[in-house]
Amino acid sequence: MLDGHLLLGWLSFTVIVYLFSLPGPTTAYFGLTGNEPLSILPLSSQPEERVAKAHYKLCDRLKLEKKQRRMCRRDPGVAETLMEAITLSVLECQYQFRYERWNCTLEGRYRANILKRGFKETAFLYAISSAGLTHAMAKACSAGRMERCTCDEAPDLENRKAWQWGGCGDNLKYSNKFVKDFLGKRSNKDIRARVDMHNTNVGMKVIKAGVETTCKCHGVSGSCTVQTCWRQLSPFHEISKQLKQRYETSLKVGSFTNEVTGKGDISQSRAQQQQQQQQQQQQQQPAVLGPRDQIPRTMDLLHIEDSPSFCRASKYSAGTSARKCYKDKNCDAICCGRGHNTQSRVVTRPCQCQVRWCCYVECKQCTQREEVYTCKG
Repeated sequence: MLDGHLLLGWLSFTVIVYLFSLPGPTTAYFGLTGNEPLSILPLSSQPEERVAKAHYKLCDRLKLEKKQRRMCRRDPGVAETLMEAITLSVLECQYQFRYERWNCTLEGRYRANILKRGFKETAFLYAISSAGLTHAMAKACSAGRMERCTCDEAPDLENRKAWQWGGCGDNLKYSNKFVKDFLGKRSNKDIRARVDMHNTNVGMKVIKAGVETTCKCHGVSGSCTVQTCWRQLSPFHEISKQLKQRYETSLKVGSFTNEVTGKGDISQSRAQQQQQQQQQQQQQQPAVLGPRDQIPRTMDLLHIEDSPSFCRASKYSAGTSARKCYKDKNCDAICCGRGHNTQSRVVTRPCQCQVRWCCYVECKQCTQREEVYTCKG
């Protein structure tokens, strides 16, 4: 995951970036869907007597709402966890879309403008943000970085024993409760608000579905006479990969009035239903309209508007002009039919590395020529 590591270094040293407030149809949530800066300067330069209150300053820099700021300040570990959640979301969003026309461009006005609309990309941002926060908080609890939670949430001693033997379950129960309280209840009077809330919940549900049981054996000479097990979350890279797959199959929905309750509900758009029927007819399969066609499943990502092409510079992205591409992988797709330029360059890299006794690695420097492809303007 080289791209992710490079992005992490970029995030660690960039200056504070404050983004526009979002006057869109719904209130901003958090992370990639909020007003938070995507990078925060380290607070390590604070005098020692002020370190204890350093998280107060970090909470203020996050541009949180009043209730969120209060929750951030009451536990010193929350501010760091919130920043970790933002970093997780940014890195994985940009990694998952690194070969796409929209490569999760979040600088300046692009993020704010996308969040004003109901695109597939907007749906992904809501899901990855809530997933990142849920994942980071559960991990922070089990790592002992939080004052208000640990891995020891069970009424019996099972988790205590796991901790004693070096295992600790990720506290998803506390994390879910915290995230729901932190994000708060939002208005669901219009379709956009309900879709945003739905996509936020999808992120949390994917985290829950990825919980795995990890076990450790104890006994004489490595025998497994005693086994201690605890529950752990899947790596966040796997979570983001699943969300990317759900992005690919995101459903476009509209609203209708439920005749029974009299309230507005969301359903798959008629145009998308017709498209599916046509595809089924072409495949000589019977077109069956059932509940799946009317009410999207709880794990589907939803959007209400078709996305722009992202080919040319606009208020949603910088376009793909001069974007690096990979000739046999994505140049045709992201260059939007404009073709690509080929540039040859000579690079020098470490090679033929060997470990030398005792404690260092010795490498030769190899020079090779490589071709770089970029989209034409």
